[in-house]
Amino acid sequence: MREDCRYYESRTYASGEVVRMCRLDLAPDAPWRCPEDCPKFTRRTFDAGWTVAPLTPKPVPPTPPEVGHGASELLDAAEEIINTIGPEVLESVKRQREGRRNPVARGADKLRKRRKKKK
Repeated sequence: MREDCRYYESRTYASGEVVRMCRLDLAPDAPWRCPEDCPKFTRRTFDAGWTVAPLTPKPVPPTPPEVGHGASELLDAAEEIINTIGPEVLESVKRQREGRRNPVARGADKLRKRRKKKK
């Protein structure tokens, strides 16, 4: 990936995993490389009036010698799966947070109702 591109984005998760991507989703071989003649490549020099520079250099994973021809199709298929089940997962998490499927939360609600009745 071209780290000096305006649309390059890097995110580090708590597990230590680093995700590198193009914000415009124009890198078919992401996360390994951008197209050499990318039409949207713009060199990143300033961002909100500040020079963008890392405080500490991040280790860059080794680039595979050759990305297979099916890599972009595989990543697109995986993205489609995530996009398909995304709303269902969000709804499930929402239900859990509301306490409908959480017995501890239901028990706490029952105790609150009993306390209100006693007052």
